[in-house]
Amino acid sequence: MGKNEMNKRFVGVLVFAFVVASVASLLLYRLLASTRPASAKTTAPTIHLAVAARNLEAGVVLKEDDIKLAEWTGPAPDGAFPRPQDLVGRGVTTRIVAREPILESRLASKGAGGGLASMIPEGMRAVAIRVNDVAGVAGFVTPGMRVDVLISGTPGANNANAALGVQSKTMLQNVEVLSAGQDFKKDAEGKPVIVQVVNLLVTPEQAEMLSLASTQTTIQLVLRNPLDRMVAKTSGTAVALLFKGGNLAVDKPSAPLGTRPASPPRPRLEPPAKRAEAPPPKRDPPFVMQIISGASRSEVSFAGPSAEVKNNNNEVKKNGENK
Repeated sequence: MGKNEMNKRFVGVLVFAFVVASVASLLLYRLLASTRPASAKTTAPTIHLAVAARNLEAGVVLKEDDIKLAEWTGPAPDGAFPRPQDLVGRGVTTRIVAREPILESRLASKGAGGGLASMIPEGMRAVAIRVNDVAGVAGFVTPGMRVDVLISGTPGANNANAALGVQSKTMLQNVEVLSAGQDFKKDAEGKPVIVQVVNLLVTPEQAEMLSLASTQTTIQLVLRNPLDRMVAKTSGTAVALLFKGGNLAVDKPSAPLGTRPASPPRPRLEPPAKRAEAPPPKRDPPFVMQIISGASRSEVSFAGPSAEVKNNNNEVKKNGENK
């Protein structure tokens, strides 16, 4: 009986402790719930936006199967579309990843359609350049890359450096690549041949230069870092200078054919300066000594090493006669 009573008391204490702990936990939960800020109870609104149903490459014309609606939490991005039917028929100018919102900045204008033409900005031109594996930087030239255009050939006879032979020079720098792919051409026998073609985005003036360079010279594309926009100043080089490590001099405008080149100006000859004459040496006044001998009188002048003797006998005689 004693053990049963002790067990009942022990169980009663446990039940009482459990009830007290439950009541205290409930009171603490209510206290924390009442002090929670109201902003934490609200959730961000959810909207529906048109997103890409698959990966969309540049030049693709959007269809209904390329677009789907998806939930978007938070504010909508600038240029997003809430309705897929507004995007049908628009051309894609920049690659769009699947489940990415389709924005106005990545689409061509309405009515422009798709293809390469829709990717050309206003005032620019797309020029196709035929290259090989070497000229196309071994396939590393892809859309969006930046390249320099290097030309190699023999200049005309009027060029100041024509005597140096074949020359190479950087013609264009920091040119954007619109597309790079394969095109089918036919050889002399009419068989199809795969040709590597690169389309460059240039100005109308640069398009004229590329058109002439593609037929008269050899073109080489030089790959550059897309973040490097600095234009380097180069003077080109020639075969005759490869083993000397020198560069070409800047071309000077040549004279028209049939005209005689102007002779270099002759140096102006100035008359020789007159030699300054030394002043004559200053002569001291002569020293005169009179010699009286009886009735005669004479004078002797001493001027330097020689002496001049003046005989004044006649004067002495005259003076004696006068006396």
